[in-house]
Parts: sequence; structure tokens; C-alpha cells
Amino acid sequence: MRPKSEFREKVLEVRRVTRVMAGGKRFSFRVTVVVGDLKGKVGVGIAKGLDVAAAVDKAKRQAQKAMITIVLKDHRTVPYDVEAKYGAARVRIKPARPDHGLIAGGSARFVLEMAGVKDVSAKILGRTSNKLSNAMATMAALSNFKKKGTPAVIEVKPEVKSENTNPHE
Repeated sequence: MRPKSEFREKVLEVRRVTRVMAGGKRFSFRVTVVVGDLKGKVGVGIAKGLDVAAAVDKAKRQAQKAMITIVLKDHRTVPYDVEAKYGAARVRIKPARPDHGLIAGGSARFVLEMAGVKDVSAKILGRTSNKLSNAMATMAALSNFKKKGTPAVIEVKPEVKSENTNPHE
């Protein structure tokens, strides 16, 4: 028996994909899974397999590898407005007052739920209805939040060149 995982999972999408070979068509399944600990860690994984169960296990492992940690304000909401784009998908996430609830639709809702966000308003702005693209746009938006202790703007000092260096000498 396997020990109980600390992460919760949600299967976002199951698609049957086809590969055409010389002998005919070969079918497999592509699964998109969202994994999170409901405390600020969330990841999205995609995998293919010959059956759905194998694809879900592979996608779960991929999601755990691709996990990000977000900083939640008061352990309930995001610190500030953020907007992100992934392919044709665009997502806007706004913080909300306490006990407002999770107001989001589609894939964004599942990603925010697994991250443990309780009070937020999110809107999918892109024209695509692709669940994978919308989930990845939400992940991109969540990864835009700065970690505690890091400066908002990182200064990069230009390199100082000495006047006597000539590359042709």
C-alpha cells in the first residue's frame, strides 16, 4: 500500500488522441491534472498513456514536478491584481474582501481551488475555451506574485568598461 499523499488532485480534462500508423490508427489518452496542497502549492501536469489510469498517474507526477508556491495574503487571497497570458488564453486575478468566496470559472477555478485561495475574483479574458491553455495562463498569473523578502524591482548594474581595452589589439 502506498502512503496517503499530502496533495489533492483534480482531473481537468481527458482527451482521446490518435496516431495514424501504416497498420491503422493507434489510440491513447491525454490527461490534464491539477495537483495542490490547499496551502499555496499548485501544479498542472499533462501526460499520455494507453489507458486513462496510467495517464492520470503520469500527469500527477508531472504536476508535482512543476509545482509553484504562492504567497497568500492572510492565507485566503492574493496580494494584488495580476494578469497573464499563455498562448491564446488570458486570465485576470483580483483579490477580494474576506468571505467573498472564490469567484472564477472553468480551469482557473480548479487551479485556484487546489492552491488554497479562498477569496478571489478571476476572469478568463481570452477567446479560447481550451482548458489546458486557461489552466496554464492561471499558473502563469500565480507565478507572477513576488515571494516574501524579494525586492519588487531588481537593479542590474551595467558593466564598467575600461577605456584602454581594444578588442583588435
